[in-house]
Amino acid sequence: MNTEYGSKMVQWSKMTAGILFALMISIGLSGCGDKSNETKASQSLARVNGKEITVHQLNEELVRANVQPTQKEAATKQILQSLIDRQLLEQAALKAKVDRDPNVMQAIERAKSQMIAQAYLQSKVANIGKPDKTEVENFYKQNPQLFSERKLVEMEQILIDSRYVNDEFKSALGSFKTLQEVAAWLDAKGIQYDRGEVARSVAELPPQISERLKDARRGQLFVIGMGPRTMLVLMDSVKDSPVSLADATPQIEQMLLNKKRKEAGEAEIKRLRAEAKIEYLDKSAEPSKAPEKSEQTKSSSGDDDIARGVSGLK
Repeated sequence: MNTEYGSKMVQWSKMTAGILFALMISIGLSGCGDKSNETKASQSLARVNGKEITVHQLNEELVRANVQPTQKEAATKQILQSLIDRQLLEQAALKAKVDRDPNVMQAIERAKSQMIAQAYLQSKVANIGKPDKTEVENFYKQNPQLFSERKLVEMEQILIDSRYVNDEFKSALGSFKTLQEVAAWLDAKGIQYDRGEVARSVAELPPQISERLKDARRGQLFVIGMGPRTMLVLMDSVKDSPVSLADATPQIEQMLLNKKRKEAGEAEIKRLRAEAKIEYLDKSAEPSKAPEKSEQTKSSSGDDDIARGVSGLK
């Protein structure tokens, strides 16, 4: 192989590393225990240059895509074509020896490591059962702000990059009475923004927003700094929107189950760390000892998890 050709091959392989990352993972997975001579004809959907695509591969893709029963027929045809395209790319990549590129090999090894670690954690939390009726009822009663006494805020908002909140913007802000006026000013300045209407429970809003809403009046425009982004909010209404125990139960169950799984995963990692011998050869990479979280901080973090867990309730 001459130098020019070899250089082009390496360059091309690096440009396609992102695609081949997913591609080569599929090679590794589909290659395990592959015995094409034993594949039953009824399980084969297509052959690509002699390489079979099976119904098992298709079903796995359908599950990963979370395809609903009503969409299965159309999705099956589309996904099968995607599997054919993937197989063509895989074959072309192997022929071009792209799988030997160091960047691709490293990406495959990283993905393999992540997949094995995730599979181990999943095996440790798989047997955790759903919370019982008493747990669900207790959670419902202990969080009235999320359910029985829930208040729903309807508001319009504009999100902009905080770097545009300069003296000129602050000066102009005093003359704005509607978000339409704000949007027109931003358009004139060529400043990009995201605009939308949202309805959220007060309890699930970030603290800096919910605090401002307590004394806000209908039609009031105010600004909330959120680090790299700034939110301009026009409040439309705050109204009672209680959720019954029956309606809340499915999400409470899922949220509590996720919490149990998260705690079990964290406990397993803590156990493995305690039993392992970890040596930092580069002392500068050694983590500093962080102070223990206060009970208030832990509670605040838990409240945030709860809010996210019930954000789908309408």
